[in-house]
Amino acid sequence: MAKVIMVQGTMSGVGKSLLAAGLCRVMRQDGYRVAPFKSQNMALNSFVTEEGLEMGRAQVMQAEAAGMMPLVCMNPILLKPVSHTGSQVIVNGRALGNMSAREYFVYKRKLVPDIKRAFHRLADMADVVVIEGAGSPAEINLRDHDIVNMGLAAMVDAPVILVGDIDRGGVFAQFLGTLMLLSDEERRRVKGLVINKFRGDMGLLDSGIRMLEEKGGIPVVGVVPYMDIALEDEDSLSERFKGGERGILDLAVIRYPRISNFTDFNVFEQIPKVRVRYVDSARGLGRPDMIFLPGSKNTMEDLAWMRRRGLEEAVTRAAGEIPVWGICGGYQMLGQQISDPEGLEAGGAMRGMGLLPVETVLAGEKVLKQVRGTVNGVEGVLGALSGLEYEGYEIHIGRSRGIGQMEELVVLTDSRGMVYGTYVHGIFDKGDMAFALVKALADRKGISVGDGAEDFAVFKDRQYEKLADTLRQYMNMEEIYGILGEACVR
Repeated sequence: MAKVIMVQGTMSGVGKSLLAAGLCRVMRQDGYRVAPFKSQNMALNSFVTEEGLEMGRAQVMQAEAAGMMPLVCMNPILLKPVSHTGSQVIVNGRALGNMSAREYFVYKRKLVPDIKRAFHRLADMADVVVIEGAGSPAEINLRDHDIVNMGLAAMVDAPVILVGDIDRGGVFAQFLGTLMLLSDEERRRVKGLVINKFRGDMGLLDSGIRMLEEKGGIPVVGVVPYMDIALEDEDSLSERFKGGERGILDLAVIRYPRISNFTDFNVFEQIPKVRVRYVDSARGLGRPDMIFLPGSKNTMEDLAWMRRRGLEEAVTRAAGEIPVWGICGGYQMLGQQISDPEGLEAGGAMRGMGLLPVETVLAGEKVLKQVRGTVNGVEGVLGALSGLEYEGYEIHIGRSRGIGQMEELVVLTDSRGMVYGTYVHGIFDKGDMAFALVKALADRKGISVGDGAEDFAVFKDRQYEKLADTLRQYMNMEEIYGILGEACVR
């Protein structure tokens, strides 16, 4: 019978996802079969499982830390925002449709059986289930319909570790305010507090920790420093959008409002001498060595946004001199036309950027599949990619049809060999794809980036080990295991 422990936070962005991943790796190192779980995730970064089902990437990251294959039961409900007040609702890997926040608030109680089935399926195959909450359990206006924080903890009888972010300031008020707003039953579930993202001399915290424990009545089981860990994070709070260190190769990613799956570019951040930066204005684009158009949850509206800001013109002009690569929604934007006869996005039709000979119709079922094979037909600046093996996955509505009876290609190239497009997310993650692209850019610029880069999977595994080592050093794992020992899935 599986043990269970839950990581909740005083607010969004306190580091719940990373700490849950770290606990998964620590327990895996200690010989346990451990699995992550999050009943409801809100994110535009998603993944497709081997069964062709869609789930949040945060739980994929945690599954990697746990040494498990990602399964949709790890994240039975995924909300993908389509506006400020509505989201596409995905249950057990399949889209139900779009709902407003109010509609979903009423509807979500119907999803409790799906949550329980997913959780118990996971618990049947693991010794320990590490659950991640969402936002804050002190959102008292949402308490009656909670299915992701204390409501879920009650469902599965899970003890809770509460995490606060000291880097934002006010961490003691975060903890005490949260505890004050919990019911007596909810407060009894909180077994330990973790202060996260600390910078400085930990000895200066001693008096504050003593007072926090006295007033809150709950022990502090860890003070975790701000970690330099290069792992995936939740899209809305990404540190990556602030820009990375300078490099001799400059890769610009267009950051439109509904950007999705920007994790496609994480692999380039680990290659020495490469800088990846996210751009939301024509002025900020500058003169990069390459431009990426990432995925989008609403291709037509994001293309209209680019037009209004002068970014379309800037990218089109740059495509005469440097490579431009679109993935998924970005690929659709690069074509001649996008049509939406069923009103799945903006409705009607609009002109594309005219850089690739394709037309896209947004209609039919969402495509969800993993893909692998060999790249063929790539010409021009990035011709070195031809013949390389790739793996990835597709998540998109609509189909893109080549003009002129072109063979359907994994990567489509324009006639000049400067503009590229693909539906495959994660195409650069495996093997030599990312480094071959970087080397081609470096050769064109007359500079050297060395003979190769570390395999991305190996790099990520080192990050999980580093994360686990940090938690062992700064969290009281004896107390964590003690908390775990009090809980058992029923």
